[in-house]
Amino acid sequence: MSRIYDCAESAQLVTGLKLAASSLGRGELVVIPTDTVYGVAADAFSPAAVRALLAAKGRGRQQPPPVLVADVGTLHALAESVPEIVTELVAAFWPGGLTIVLNAQPSLAWDLGDTHGTVAVRMPDNPIALALLRETGPLAVSSANLTGLPSATSAADAELMLGTSVHIYLDGGPVGQTASTIIDASRLSGPGGKVHVLRDGAISREQLRGILGDLLAEDDEAAQTEAAASEAAAAESTPAESTPSEDAASASAEPEAGAGG
Repeated sequence: MSRIYDCAESAQLVTGLKLAASSLGRGELVVIPTDTVYGVAADAFSPAAVRALLAAKGRGRQQPPPVLVADVGTLHALAESVPEIVTELVAAFWPGGLTIVLNAQPSLAWDLGDTHGTVAVRMPDNPIALALLRETGPLAVSSANLTGLPSATSAADAELMLGTSVHIYLDGGPVGQTASTIIDASRLSGPGGKVHVLRDGAISREQLRGILGDLLAEDDEAAQTEAAASEAAAAESTPAESTPSEDAASASAEPEAGAGG
């Protein structure tokens, strides 16, 4: 049976965080608030838990979840290398709405799905999420919705969609409707490598360009315009008010195929 904890009440916050950490340790799913939308979380180092997360959302391995972390040091532990320019981005936009795709540390004992050797990492700007992450370590977190439906901006919305597939719901009140911006920085190590925007979101291209300069690839905007035109043809059945999923732009750790969150 699922349980919801109102984190506005200090006693429920303490209890909810404790039980959420225990549930995650047992391979169960937990819904958490973030600074963008609500997310459904699983132990990133439990393949069974990650499979359960994908199944709860109706997804396959081709759409692996991003990983949320509590601090910048964890990014260095998860990524094979962190280029200096990425360190500058992190200093400017973390904690916050920027998800960064990098080449994953090859020695990591995990299975997030078909990541093609990369990992999408973000440090959320939400005290409840950060408190839980400090207890559990890195978590695989995907938007708390069924695939194809609007992202949840409240714990109640998440429960309506995910139901008893989630063991604990941490209710942090309403959150914003803007998903994180996702960038692929995994190509920086190659000759002429640049940073590509995989999904526009909370951090604008202008903000990114202010740090990246010429390292921000310019072809993405044209590609997005073309993609938007293609999507418009099929938009008749898409609700105009739908909120973009935190990771709806395809595989979070698969820059070859698109985006993540």
